[in-house]
Amino acid sequence: MDPRAEIAACRLCADRFAATATAHAPRPVVWFEKGAPIRLIGQAPGARVHESGRPFDDPSGERLREWMGLEREAFYDRRKLAITPMAFCFPGYDARGADLPPPPQCARTWGARVDEFLGAAPLTLLVGGHAQKWHLKTRAGVTETVAAWRDHAPALFPLPHPSWRNTAWLKKNPWFAAELLPALRARIEEVLK
Repeated sequence: MDPRAEIAACRLCADRFAATATAHAPRPVVWFEKGAPIRLIGQAPGARVHESGRPFDDPSGERLREWMGLEREAFYDRRKLAITPMAFCFPGYDARGADLPPPPQCARTWGARVDEFLGAAPLTLLVGGHAQKWHLKTRAGVTETVAAWRDHAPALFPLPHPSWRNTAWLKKNPWFAAELLPALRARIEEVLK
């Protein structure tokens, strides 16, 4: 059964979001269709995505599209790319202005239904530690998980979050751009043929 309309109408976290520093209402960002050959599982929409209603419609998205070697048009083509985050809504900021983690209630409520609806994709990208821990059932950190990308390729690639906050991580780990990204782009090209 297609869960998209139910996810779009979801208000499970309304009280939680109202209690954050942003005091916002839920606005699920649902961006997937059955049959997409690439599945991108991220963390949760940010504030800009909450406003626009388009996933990765921010500088993180620009960096992610560069990593993937995709233009905006291909990235936002739901027939090519299913974007299914750990939480479909912006979780808000804490009192210091830092992003709150995706509420686990969202993945528990919708994850299995989305998995069943979409079925297996030839390529899955796990973007960020929350998605990696949940889907790989690991306690390892992002660096260790991403460094072990060959253990999962070519069907799955773990990636760090493309946020500007990870610029120092990218500089400390040059193997990411030199080794992982060329393999990722080649796999994306192969899957989209």
